Amino acid sequence: MGASTNDLFGAATTAEPATPGSYGQPPNGYRLPQLTRLGTAHLQVADLARSLAFYEGVLGFRVAERTPTSARLAAHDDARVLIELHERAGATPVGRRGTLGLYHVAILLPDRPSLGRFFREMASRRLHVGAGDHLVSEALYMSDPDGLGLEIYRDRPRSEWHRLGRELMLATDPVDVESLIESAGDAKWAGMPTGTVIGHVHLHVGNLDQAASFFAEALGFDKVTWRYPGALFMGAGGYHHHLGANTWAGPHAQPAAENDARLLAWTIELPDAASVDEAAASVAAAGFPVTRDGTSAILRDPWGLEVRVVVAVV
Repeated sequence: MGASTNDLFGAATTAEPATPGSYGQPPNGYRLPQLTRLGTAHLQVADLARSLAFYEGVLGFRVAERTPTSARLAAHDDARVLIELHERAGATPVGRRGTLGLYHVAILLPDRPSLGRFFREMASRRLHVGAGDHLVSEALYMSDPDGLGLEIYRDRPRSEWHRLGRELMLATDPVDVESLIESAGDAKWAGMPTGTVIGHVHLHVGNLDQAASFFAEALGFDKVTWRYPGALFMGAGGYHHHLGANTWAGPHAQPAAENDARLLAWTIELPDAASVDEAAASVAAAGFPVTRDGTSAILRDPWGLEVRVVVAVV
């Protein structure tokens, strides 16, 4: 994200509170349930040991399970697997411009003090971290050793969100870093805390209309913010976005290749098997391919990226 509040909405614009049900454009047919959330993101990396030194040693994930070529990562004292790393030796790192597929995986921390402690830890390590105040959240940005994009963020309470008409207000303003660090108190960063989840996934796509046709009209996300230049944000259950889609990689961008460091798949968790069946039926009825793996549905977006729709594990 890179557009300020004034750039998007104008300095004199009067916003209204984003009360439940007052914002967003629901799809015309099937709509994802209120309890939709995201699950595991699967990343292909060039060197598993190097990646673990970063994800475990720097970011503070816990290695829940490891094989010679893969690792499953979770927060501390939390069983949910958030990221799964898959080694493809010698995989090509992400280029500066990017390819169709991953823009970033966004890791949602449970509160602002956690984000403040994380920021202070990264600063102590002298690691470059970008930052943006998105009105609904405060976010930090960095890349892993393969150039895969990561966002680490905290949400503002929904009572502080605002809308213009049916559109939720998102922007990129400067973060109040001094206040963020003060919120951390004296506690040190001790790794990804309990309650950390995958908050959203943001993708480079080839066309926003195609993205809306698949992710909103077929799969059932609401459109939440659509005025952001070159981007569309979609969510379920009133969330500001479970999915971002942008065309910032340019008109000639191609999907990540088999030997590239890349997002292999991302996961949508629904509350029960009936919800998965309904989502799969909606996608199939729209003419997109669907395969089944037990109670799960395996989808492919218009650019070939795998989306797994599964029953949430309590």
